[in-house]
Amino acid sequence: MSDRLPVFPLSTVLFPGLVLPLHIFEERYRVLVRELQTRPAEPPAEFGVVTLRRGTEVAPDPGDGPVPPPDPVGAAELFEVGCTAELRHVTELPDGRFDVMTVGRRRFRILDVAQGEEPYLTAGVEWLPDEEPPDGIAELLKPRVLAAFQTYLQLLRPGADILDQMPDDATVLSHLVAATAQLTLEERHALLAAEDTVARLRAELRLLNREAGLLARVRAVPVPLSDLARPASPN
Repeated sequence: MSDRLPVFPLSTVLFPGLVLPLHIFEERYRVLVRELQTRPAEPPAEFGVVTLRRGTEVAPDPGDGPVPPPDPVGAAELFEVGCTAELRHVTELPDGRFDVMTVGRRRFRILDVAQGEEPYLTAGVEWLPDEEPPDGIAELLKPRVLAAFQTYLQLLRPGADILDQMPDDATVLSHLVAATAQLTLEERHALLAAEDTVARLRAELRLLNREAGLLARVRAVPVPLSDLARPASPN
């Protein structure tokens, strides 16, 4: 059985449990926010965040001058797995724009994309479970990923100590590492689309060791650690 979701194409990857602030200025997404605000408190109001393979579906801010409408987006331009964004806080600005705070909630796979009567895209989706396999392998991988992540962050910012700030849950940890490490969109999407927590942790262990090896060889710090935080996505 599939469900239908309003979808918001962005040039970023959202993971469950991670915060995503958005500035909403396009009318079609203002409509979406207004509709979500009118829904009952339960179930939580949410929309799908899907990652663009290239370019941007979001029009430039009209405050910068007249802009053409964005090209229509079809399923071929989107990565196939996304994450819902639960609407947590909405601030309406005097000119009708919105500043919203969302949190990633649950993963889905896109079955089809359509432009119907709504001004925004909708997609038929199937939900992807994200649980730890019962064999205990995730718990064995967790300290190894934590150690690799610590080594990686130490190379970015010597003296950083993050182990006491890390979540204890292996699935939550896997999403945090995926969202924080400096990876390509393709690599981030592959982690989001991983079959389960164990597959994601194993992939992260390989990626963190690769990145740490590169950083150790070049002895370069590409960005300060504070820049690793996800910036507010424009709309």
